This record gives sequence, C-alpha cells and structure tokens, in this order.
Amino acid sequence: MSPNLVRNRRRLYRIASIPADGIGPEVISAGIEVLEKLAVVLGEFEFRFDHFEWGSEFYKEHGKYIPDGGLDELKKYHAILFGSVGAPDVPDHISLWGLRLAICQPLQQYANVRPTKILRGISSPLKNCHPGDLDWVIIRENSEGEYAGQGGRSHIGQPWEVATEVSIFTRYCVERLLRFAFEIARKRTRRKITVVTKSNAQRNGLVLWDEVAEIVKKDFEDVECDKMLVDAMTTRMVLHPETLDTIVATNLHADILSDLAASLAGSVGIAPTSNLDPSRQNPSMFEPIHGSAFDLVGKAIANPVATFWTAAEMVRWLGHEDAADTLLDCIENVCEAGIKTTDLGGSATTREVTDAVLDEIDHSLGYDIDLSNLPKRQSLRMGIEKTKERQQKDKGVKRQSLKLGFD
Repeated sequence: MSPNLVRNRRRLYRIASIPADGIGPEVISAGIEVLEKLAVVLGEFEFRFDHFEWGSEFYKEHGKYIPDGGLDELKKYHAILFGSVGAPDVPDHISLWGLRLAICQPLQQYANVRPTKILRGISSPLKNCHPGDLDWVIIRENSEGEYAGQGGRSHIGQPWEVATEVSIFTRYCVERLLRFAFEIARKRTRRKITVVTKSNAQRNGLVLWDEVAEIVKKDFEDVECDKMLVDAMTTRMVLHPETLDTIVATNLHADILSDLAASLAGSVGIAPTSNLDPSRQNPSMFEPIHGSAFDLVGKAIANPVATFWTAAEMVRWLGHEDAADTLLDCIENVCEAGIKTTDLGGSATTREVTDAVLDEIDHSLGYDIDLSNLPKRQSLRMGIEKTKERQQKDKGVKRQSLKLGFD
C-alpha cells in the first residue's frame, strides 16, 4: 500500500508546545520524541507540533508572557503540551498568573486531573506500600476557589498595610467539577470517591461544597462516597493509602494533596497533570507537575518520566486509550529495569531514560528497526530483557533494580 494512502488514514493532531522555563525545554523535547515515536510505530495517528517561545525570557523582553491574540491562537490546536513556568528573577505570582493560569482559566480548563500510582520499579517512601497499594486520581477544581484572583492590597509598606485574598465558590462551578469527578470515579474499578473540604472552619464556601456533594452523589448511587477534612486527609494518605481511590477537592487543597501524593508515589518527577475542558470547546493542556527546577537546568539529569506520563494522558484524552496504556507500560518497563534518574535512586541521564523508552516502544510494539549503530540503546534493550527474564524466574521474590547499559 502506498505510504501516502496510509498517512491519509491517520488522524493528524496539532499540538501547541510551550516548553517555557527551567527544565521545561529539556523534558518537553524528550516528550515530543516519545510521542512522535509512538505515532510512527502505531501508525494510527500523527502529531504536528508548533512551538511557542512564551516564558520568562519572553516576559522580560516584552513585558507580558502571552502576546496579544495568543489565546485565540491556542484555540486552533487539539491540545497544549506545557513544560513549566518560573524564573529566579521573576516573582512567582507574576509568572504563574502571567502564563499558566492565564491559559487555564480563559480556556475553561476547570478540571485538573492528577493520576498517582507507584510505578513498577519505583519505591514509595512508605515502608509497606507497593505497586497496587497506592493508585489514586486526584480531581482539582481549576477555575475558582482560593485561586480566583480576587483581592488586593492597600497602604503598602505601612504598619497598617492590609491584604485580602478572596476565595470564591459558585454553585455552578462546584457542581460541574463534582459531577466530573463522580463520572471519573464511576469509570474506575473501585467506584469510590472521597470529597475533601475544610467545612468545619471555612463555614461558607466549603459548607456549600459539602451540600452540593450531597446532592450530586444521589445521582451516582453506584459510587461509594465518603467525606474528609483536608488535615485528616493528609494522615489517611500516609497511613492508609489503600483505602483511597478517586479524590476531589478545591483548588488549593487538591494542589497541596497532589504534591504529597506524588512524593508518596516516589517523586514529583514522575507525576503528570491534565488541565481539562470537559466540554471540549477549548484545547486542554497537559503538563508535568514538577515545576521549573532551575537547580537541575543544564545538568542533563531532569527526570522526563512525568512528561512521558503526561504525554500518555494527552493521548488518552485525544481518544486513544490503548496507545496511552501502551506508552505507560513502556515507561514502567524502563523504570522496572532500573533505568532511572537520580531523584528515583538511579544514575541515568535524561537522554538515557528517553532512549530507553524509545527503544521499549520499538520492542513492545514489534517495530523492526536496525539498532546496530546505536550500541547504548542496544545495551539498554538487553538490560530490559535480562530484567524481565530474571523476574520470570523470581516470581514473588522482592528484587533489586539492575543498573544497566551506562558508561
């Protein structure tokens, strides 16, 4: 069959790439390599990436993070792949509100979804927690609440200076987010959701949350629902992770809980985020949660796993569940073979982890290529195979990770 005919049958997705600051360019570049490899090997879809040089350098030159008309330009894309924003010489509230929140809120990406689990080959800091014991998805309200952006300061610099930060909770936004979260819980095996608030102390907005949750859960009788105060939730996550599945909370609370969740699963360097517009009227945005991490810039040791997992979630949102599962399985195979960056206890570079995942995609999907001129990737492939063989022989035995294929 003509290659052109095959190509014409593939779905073409236009992706806006915004690497932005810190290690963002390093991990997004690696993520694009992996996505392009997945597309070529599967032959079901393809990507066209357009790169936007929006970030703190752009801000320092132009006085803004997003140029005039930038949001309208983003609306032309199927999805947005975002790196990180933040620079040592730009105040954090300027960079966050100038770029990330300036995209999420106008594009109605009101559902922030953060899956968390212990990947094969990665150890949790929790002594008795293993893959399968911690497998959560945290749903964060992403459009209002504590990050509504309302408030102000007066009498600046005076002893009587006043600052207000107003949390806004609307029934409409709370209900749409809770319904989305219950739908997610319904699709998961355990069909269990925990609603997290702090309504004992925040007696207006979060009492509204509790009341709306009680109404919404009546439409999901097949979903088990319980309620937790956010401070008690932190201890439950640490002491009884196996009791949790789907978690839904406000903008601030879920922001904090999801970082704790990532650390309990091994590292913030592996955690993905999806900023979704469930109506699909606007493109959704996908990003690793680790931030700009300027202390790692240029050292070639940034962990790309969070970006790879984020890429898998983007593929899933675009409608290719099997492809997303395949990519995540390849990521786990590489981690299980001991090919990990320093934050996970390994010694691999960003490039070595990326090459290992590329090779695993080739191998797992039976794509026949000549690796004779790529000795390092060959050795990584052999390392993965040796690990798999050893695991077959040592069923049920706790195994040490192998350090494979590095100079």
